[in-house]
Amino acid sequence: MVEQEVPEVWDILEEVIREHPIMLNRAPTLHRLGIQAFEPILIEGKAIQLHPLVCAAFNADFDGDQMAVHVPLSLEAQMEARTLMLASNNVLSPANGEPIIVPSQDIVLGLYYMTRDRINAKGEGSLFADVKEVHRAYHTKQVELGTKITVRLREWVKNEAGEFEPVVNRYETTVGRALLSEILPKGLPFEYVNKALKKKKFPS
Repeated sequence: MVEQEVPEVWDILEEVIREHPIMLNRAPTLHRLGIQAFEPILIEGKAIQLHPLVCAAFNADFDGDQMAVHVPLSLEAQMEARTLMLASNNVLSPANGEPIIVPSQDIVLGLYYMTRDRINAKGEGSLFADVKEVHRAYHTKQVELGTKITVRLREWVKNEAGEFEPVVNRYETTVGRALLSEILPKGLPFEYVNKALKKKKFPS
């Protein structure tokens, strides 16, 4: 059925892999992050598609590396793979404690394109009350991603009780950086991304 590519195969495989992690290993396994667990997603084709953020852990590049796929069978093995080996639980290097989930390739290019500024871009010098206004101006093509603007942004800082509370600050920034601020985790200052992001400038 799989070789004949019968449409029902996709439904059967979707049911089989649901909540069932698999393990990927790239030789040589130089450290424990050389084998990690993932939640598989069915795609067409015979190539394994790997998220660029985890390539550094595998010491993988983009020239046709081979990887082995292992399937944990018992419930105990599946539980261990999910709790100990899942890629989302292994973001720090065991050697030095630094982040091993690092941007590369298109992620770096996209972040740089989104955060760079352009001289005399359309709408330069505009003032906005909040990010929603920036969204509207960008979608109506009144400004561009690299347009220099002034905008009030909401940030989250910890109070004396250790709880996050919102604080509004005014920044001279660009449209792209203002839009990027919406996905920043609580507690991360906007000044960390208020610059053209290049690979060597990413905040750890």
